[in-house]
Amino acid sequence: MHSSSLIEIIKRHPHYDRVGMILCHNGVVRGTSRDGRRVSGLNITVDYERLQKVIEKHKERPGIIEILVKISENKKLAVGDDVMLLVVAGDIRENVIKVLNDALNDIKSTVTKKIEYFL
Repeated sequence: MHSSSLIEIIKRHPHYDRVGMILCHNGVVRGTSRDGRRVSGLNITVDYERLQKVIEKHKERPGIIEILVKISENKKLAVGDDVMLLVVAGDIRENVIKVLNDALNDIKSTVTKKIEYFL
């Protein structure tokens, strides 16, 4: 899973000439949970029907050309492993930054569920 492969897909998009920014989020497994406990890894599950709805919703926003997402799921991920790649391409930074933030929050709150493994 590499953001460069998602960027290459975007560069082949038929409306790439309208893209002024490509913004990437690369989520990785942290060594500690939000509450400070040490983590050995985690497992992610994905609701793909909901993911598609989130992507479609945010692709309708002004200036957005493409949104691509790859999520490592149904396997034990170790500290440092990639969890999710989210790439948003659009016209100007104000549009792209806002959509990346909003789409990421929607995905984390409604699409994915994680189980953390503690030391």
